[in-house]
Amino acid sequence: MTLRALLDGLPIPILQAPMVGASSPEMALAVSRAGGLGSLGAGATAPDAIGPQVDAFRAQTDAPFGVNLLMAPPAAPGAEVVDEALERLAPWYAALGEPLPARPNSYAPDFEAQLEALIAARPPVASFTFGVLARAQVERLQAAGTYVIGTATNVSEARAWAAAGADGICAQGFEAGGHRGHFLAELDASLVGTMALTALILDAVDLPVIAAGGMMDGRGVAAALALGASAAQLGTAFLLSDQTAASQPWRQAIIAAGDDPTRLTRAFTGRYARGIENRFLREMKAMEEEAPAYPVQNRLTQPLRAAAAKAGNPEMISLWAGQAVRLAKPGDAGEMVKHWWAQAAEAADRLSARTSGRRPVG
Repeated sequence: MTLRALLDGLPIPILQAPMVGASSPEMALAVSRAGGLGSLGAGATAPDAIGPQVDAFRAQTDAPFGVNLLMAPPAAPGAEVVDEALERLAPWYAALGEPLPARPNSYAPDFEAQLEALIAARPPVASFTFGVLARAQVERLQAAGTYVIGTATNVSEARAWAAAGADGICAQGFEAGGHRGHFLAELDASLVGTMALTALILDAVDLPVIAAGGMMDGRGVAAALALGASAAQLGTAFLLSDQTAASQPWRQAIIAAGDDPTRLTRAFTGRYARGIENRFLREMKAMEEEAPAYPVQNRLTQPLRAAAAKAGNPEMISLWAGQAVRLAKPGDAGEMVKHWWAQAAEAADRLSARTSGRRPVG
């Protein structure tokens, strides 16, 4: 079997995005059981916890699922860099009545150790963001029975993943919420819209492409499939689901979101990400370029975000969300997937009716 065959064989070609901090094993399980493909966001997971998580998931369903890792570079910032970053954050910690954290001993789980754990765990699908694996690493995953999907924000990144032997490409459009996955070019060269990016990558590499970014319902799914994508990946659309791990103030910010509420920022984590604008984004914008690169800034703001969430304060939380966040709705994640697929079928029927001259069903 190939990844293309796996995706073609899904009852519903919808993937749930692996959103660290917002998705949950329960969400992934509901999506996979409904006929889509659920994903575990393991980017912040300790290496020794990856295997047990995969085993626990596999014990609950025979349906395919995926695991995502963030390819965070090793971080060893100088004391001066960390102290300056903490000094910029000091007023925010003080506003919450929280002590300024000490310099951390580590900034993110060791990626190489995570990868070894993932290879041993043998999930059906593994996806990667922020970089590209070496061909030997891809081959080890494939030898373990795992299909490899690489995240690309431009054609060059898709070609790099194809050269590494990946089984498929996740085309992350400009509209997507959360962290940008670019790694071969600067941000400005990696802000391609989902529809354009999907078409460009399909033309550039002979691999199945998963369209990601901006899709919130069956209409977007139908558009992605009509373009030639093998599946559509939705993330923000699940943020109000019954199985969400998003905090209460995060969910409330989504419910209250207006028509154009999101902005790109690197103030929270040191890597550009899309989220709902709040006070932290606005007031830190002038100095966001001074923030140390991911994962350092991300680690330094973790206690701040946790304290703000506990206090119910959305102004100091990373409210990651895509451009179409206003369309988010509550519900069971599995039922959402089924509803979106029914919507996609209706959209496809309307298009078929238009091209054939008949009246659409219903």
